[in-house]
Formats: sequence, C-alpha cells, structure tokens
Amino acid sequence: MLRAFLDSQRATLVRQTDGLDAVQLGQALPPTSMTLGGMLKHLAYVEDWWFGVTLAGAPPTPPFEKVDWRRNRDWDWTSAADDEPDELRELLRAAIRRSDAILDGVTDLDALAARRQRRTGAGISVRWILLHMVEEYARHLGHADLLREAVDGTTGL
Repeated sequence: MLRAFLDSQRATLVRQTDGLDAVQLGQALPPTSMTLGGMLKHLAYVEDWWFGVTLAGAPPTPPFEKVDWRRNRDWDWTSAADDEPDELRELLRAAIRRSDAILDGVTDLDALAARRQRRTGAGISVRWILLHMVEEYARHLGHADLLREAVDGTTGL
C-alpha cells in the first residue's frame, strides 16, 4: 500500500510537468523561485538520497555525486534551469527505476536502512523512508498545482 501511494504521487508529478517546454519548466511564481523543472530534479535527488544512499548504502549517482551541497544547498533546484526538459524527465524516471529496484529487494518494512539519522543517530526503517517519500512528494505536489496553473492555466491534473 505504501508503494502504491508513492507511485500515485510520482505519477501526479509526471502529469503536472508533462508537455511543458524549457521556458515553462523554468517559470517561477513569485515570490518563490521554485520551478517545475527544479522540482523534477529535486525529487530525482530525493529518490537517490533516500533509497540509494540512505537505504541501500550506495554512493550518490550522477549528477548528484559531484555536488558541493555545503556550498549550494539548492543546487538541485537552481541547476535545473540549465537542463533540457527531456533530461529532467529522464533523470527522475531513472531515479525512480533505481529506487524501485532497491525496494523490490525489501522483504521487511521494519528493517533498518544502511544509514542512520544524522542528528540523533537513530535507525531509519524502510517504512519510515516510504512514508517520508509520500510526504515529500505530497508537499511538493501542492506547489506543483500552483506552478502549473500559473504556467498555462491547467488545473486538476
């Protein structure tokens, strides 16, 4: 059920950004600088971080492995302006495929991830990661609704 909810959230983001060109994906709704293109790249990074790095203990995948996150904490959001729409969409699709491959090997939702919480050192369960990812997508999908409507008037995706 958790994976079904996550898949639904992922599919909603894809619908919210489908058919938009580079200018539209790069359009912000002031006062925020958030864009739909940045959201695609951000959620690809979040997929990579939580499922690849945290759960599986793998190193970050390209392009995230070379980012100096201490210097630019918003790199995923801001660098999307330099990417083509098809590249952004494929970045997310590839991250989801990797995440799903990792999740396909999970047999216990209460198993602990390879990494622990940074602040407390407590273990992180697979269930916690899945719930967090549903929350992460849901939070940004509210933003995506507003951004898409501002870009071209489309609502109800």
